[in-house]
This record gives sequence, structure tokens and C-alpha cells, in this order.
Amino acid sequence: MKRNRSTRLIILAMLLLAACNGGRSSTPATTTSGIVHFVPNSHAFWSNPTNWTTTFGPAYADITLASSNFVPCRGGPFALCYYSGPSSGAEDLSCTLTADGKYANCQCFDIPYGVYFVDINAILNHAVYEKTIAQCGADGSLCATLNSAPVCANVNAGNLMPGSSVYSTFSFDCVPENGLGLTNCAQQPYAGCMTAPCFKTAQAGIVQCSCPVFDGPYQVGQNDQACTLGDGLTWSAAYAPPATPAPTPAVSADAYKMMSSADEREAAVPAAVPSPPACLPDAPGGIGCPLYVPGVTMIPPDSGVDCAKVCDEYHTCLQPKGAQAGFTCDATLCTDECNDRDLVSTACSGLAGCDISEIVKVETAADCSCCASQLCQCDPSAKTNKAISALNQQQRDRSIKPQCDINGTLCGTP
Repeated sequence: MKRNRSTRLIILAMLLLAACNGGRSSTPATTTSGIVHFVPNSHAFWSNPTNWTTTFGPAYADITLASSNFVPCRGGPFALCYYSGPSSGAEDLSCTLTADGKYANCQCFDIPYGVYFVDINAILNHAVYEKTIAQCGADGSLCATLNSAPVCANVNAGNLMPGSSVYSTFSFDCVPENGLGLTNCAQQPYAGCMTAPCFKTAQAGIVQCSCPVFDGPYQVGQNDQACTLGDGLTWSAAYAPPATPAPTPAVSADAYKMMSSADEREAAVPAAVPSPPACLPDAPGGIGCPLYVPGVTMIPPDSGVDCAKVCDEYHTCLQPKGAQAGFTCDATLCTDECNDRDLVSTACSGLAGCDISEIVKVETAADCSCCASQLCQCDPSAKTNKAISALNQQQRDRSIKPQCDINGTLCGTP
């Protein structure tokens, strides 16, 4: 009898422990109780036409009127909900409506670090929105360079929204696997995920974002999709007026990487997707600047770059185990694909908290990606070289060609 009683107590304790751990290790609950979706946290405030960011709808409608509305940022972590909606596919990227229909819980890609974009019309923190348009202009055109928009600092610091530290943005990180496209949809509810708060889940590489829902016309970022998903699901989407832009042919990864001009890129991407007028250092796909080419890539003589400061930024930004994060990140970031987000997380660990302004400056001046250390001849430490070598091999193991195998730089030593 005593043994049975002890067994029951053990089972009860295990059940209680599982219940306690569930809030930390499992997918967040489907309710939105306690989640701060806006600042100020009032649905009525944001839904009031007086406070709309465009005449087509509120900030949570994710409206884009021009490509310049997407301000470019570098840092992380951030979430990518561009492909979210259906529950089918290799990974669960479903968007499930809440019972009241005001929000959708969307499973989104967790991107640890990189170049991303924020729609200036969809910033869900009013004070940050006002600060951003004051500096960038209402259309964002005055903030075409990386991290020049104030909202970038808030996303990178994880303080855009109380109670969460990761937010949904847009990036081209997963274009090779998922493509770009467009499906026009008539008015019905959709999730406007841009700058929405996101939370870790039990699934590696996936976060759950709690996205406000807007009822209106919208575009899905893939071709030939069903606008109505059923089963309590909805698309993570956006709206770029007019409501019926021409569908865009699916763009393959190889084709997108071959596009060298801004005009080609603009013609290739659908509405509601950034199309920067110039290449962006360290960005993926066709929008990114090329890698360093020995003997060809140069620092313009009038750039004002201080190479001593560049090398100091590389040498002083350390990962928890002592490797220099700038070097390891450069070796991995500019060749990464959607299936090596964990490697990027390791390679770029700690970099978001460091000052890399001079690194960004030299790469912007020279129009190249992951190239500042080569241009300024900055040398990594022995520990860093060992970490670089290991990361390169891990990319090769996933059929990704690291920068070392492309231009012979950032190869490290075993």
C-alpha cells in the first residue's frame, strides 16, 4: 500500500512539473491574454482612422505605398512571417485565429541575425513610429542605409514592445527555399505581422508571433495560393495598393542571385516586398552586395573610413567563448541559407550588442558584403580562426559553399 501511495505521489509530482514547464518549453497558448500588441496598448487607438498611418488602413494592416517604405536594418534576432498561414508544408508555419478574431498566432521563422526590413507604415509603437518618420520622412526615403532608421535600434535592442524581445519583420533569408510571388485576395481578415511581438516555441528555429488581424484586401507572398485557408487559419499578408498588381512569376534562388541591377530586382519582386535602389552590404540574395574580390574590391579614397577603428571593432567584439564575432559572422552570414539559421546564430552570437558602425561604413562605401576585415587587413585571433574553420566545414556539410571556397578569404585554421 505504501509503495502504491508513493507511486501515485511521484506521478502527481511529474504531472505538476510538466504543467509548470509547459509555459516555458512548449508553444505559447493560443490566447492573447497579457500580450502587449501595441504601444499604447489599445486596439481602439490603433483602429481609430485618426491614428491610421495611411488612408488605406491602420498600422496593423501592413500597407506599403512605395518601396522606400521598407527601411533597412542589420541586427537581430527577428522573425520572418512572410510565408506563414497554412499548416501544410515541411515546417508548420500556420496562423491560427483567436476566438475573438482580433489576432492570429503565427508560426514564423526565427532568424538570429542579418539584414531585415521594417515597413515604416506598420510600426506598432506610436512613439517609435513618430521618431522614425521624423528622421526618415513619411515614406522612409531618407533612411536608405542600414540602421539609419530609429526603429532598427528598438528591434535590435528588443525593446519595441514590453513583454517581448523578438519582432516580426521582413527579410530575404528564406527566398532560396520558399521563393517570391504574389496572389491577390479580396477583402477578408488577414494577419498583419509586421513588428508584432514574438515568442520562443519548443521547435528549434520557429517562433510564435501574435499578429493583429485586419479585414481588407491583401496580397499573399506566393503565387497561385488559395485566399481562404479554412480550419481557423488565415494568411500573414500585407497590402500594396492598388489591389490588383500583376502576379509575379516565381523567382528561383539562382536567378535572383544573378540579378545585378536595381531595375532587375525591382521587376522580379512582387508588391509589398522591398526593392532597394542600391545593393545592401550583408543582405542575402539579389539585394546584397557582392563578396570581396581580391585585387578588385577597393575602399574609395574619399570614403573617410578609419581602418584602425574597423579592426578595433572586429577585435573587441567577443562571443561568450572568446571568438571574435565579427570575423565568424562574416565567414558565415553572407553565404547562409534558410537551413543553417542555427549556424548563423552561433557565428554571429554577441554581435548585435557591439558597435560595428565603422564596419558597416566601409562595406557601404566599397559596395561589398562581409568584406571589411579583408579591405582593412584585420587579422583574427587563433581561437577565432579555429571557430571560422569549424563553421566553414559545417556549411559544407549542408551543401553550402562558404566564403572561403568562393574567394579564398576567411578560411580559418583547423
